[in-house]
Amino acid sequence: MEEKMFELMTKMYSEFSDKFDTIDKRFIEVRNDIVRLENKLDNNSKALFDGYKQTYEEVKEVKNMVTELSAKVEKQEVEIKVIKGGK
Repeated sequence: MEEKMFELMTKMYSEFSDKFDTIDKRFIEVRNDIVRLENKLDNNSKALFDGYKQTYEEVKEVKNMVTELSAKVEKQEVEIKVIKGGK
C-alpha cells in the first residue's frame, strides 16, 4: 500500500514538474514578446514625439509671421489715414 502511494506521489510530482516547466517556458516567451512590444512602442513614441515637436515649431513660426504681418497692416492703416487726412 505504501509502495503504491509512493508511486502515485512520484508520478504526480513528475507530471506537475513537467507542467510547471511548460508553464515557465510559456511565461518566458510571453515576457520576450512584451519586451519586443515595449521596444517597438518606445521607438514609435519617439517618432511621434519628433513629429509633434516639428509641428509645434512650425506653428510657432507661422504665429510669429502672422504677428509681424498684423503689425505691418496696422502701420499701413495709420499711414493711409494720415495720407487721406492730409488731402
